[in-house]
Amino acid sequence: MERPADFARPYSPRLFFQTVIARAYPRIIGTQREKSWLFFDVFLPMLAVSAYVFVYRAIGAPETYIGFVVMGGAMTAFWMNILWSMSSQLYWEKEQGNLALYIIAPNSLMAILLGMAFGGLVATTLRAFAIVLFGSLLFKVQFAVTSFLALFGTFTLTMVALYGMGMMFSSLFLLLNREAWHLANLAQEPIYLLSGFYFPLRSLGFWVAASSSLIPLALGMDAMRQLVFLEGPSFGFLNVGIELAILGALSVIFLIGARYLLAYMERLAIREGRLTDSRR
Repeated sequence: MERPADFARPYSPRLFFQTVIARAYPRIIGTQREKSWLFFDVFLPMLAVSAYVFVYRAIGAPETYIGFVVMGGAMTAFWMNILWSMSSQLYWEKEQGNLALYIIAPNSLMAILLGMAFGGLVATTLRAFAIVLFGSLLFKVQFAVTSFLALFGTFTLTMVALYGMGMMFSSLFLLLNREAWHLANLAQEPIYLLSGFYFPLRSLGFWVAASSSLIPLALGMDAMRQLVFLEGPSFGFLNVGIELAILGALSVIFLIGARYLLAYMERLAIREGRLTDSRR
């Protein structure tokens, strides 16, 4: 018996959280089985960090820039996780034939993606911490955290907005089908530039930096740099409070957008019955 096009899943908080835990489990356990991944995920970003550090020291840039580069190198891990393990995930699941199972299952697609996000966040946080640790020891970065609570809150809000954007993009990538691979490749390097991974965000100019504020990583890194480094506020784009307010608004917008886009995608799959066809 086919489900009607206007079918709505019954919401169950218990099933929602069980789905989140079940989908996060393989990603958390998987990182422990492939120790080589941890080496390459830390070693390769450190090469890019080292290159920028040597350039900044060669031109006599302020020492604070070295800390900016180390933090930016750590945050690249989160962007790569969003781009390849979140936004493109449903597309890969369709190619492997698993998307149909997700569609017909009684659990929420948002719970499945949230579980992927949580599992990926745990592993990515460990890699980012390793990059910060090795980078600070290797290049003698001096930190001056003004408030650990504010720093933790800023990081959490940034991750909520960032993974909300990833969930929203996952449905868009799926609807665009084979173009998802090209879009993921296209978005990788420009985000490094627009988010100010290796330099202060305000260096882009006010209007470009303001446009880049739609990317949660841009404002999140700018706020964290102001909270972590002594001279951070002098290189900041906006006041930390304003940036946190914008991040909060982006979190709400992206999560609501993800909810509606995932629901639309599911209705499309049920109505047309072709969304899960990998040839399409």
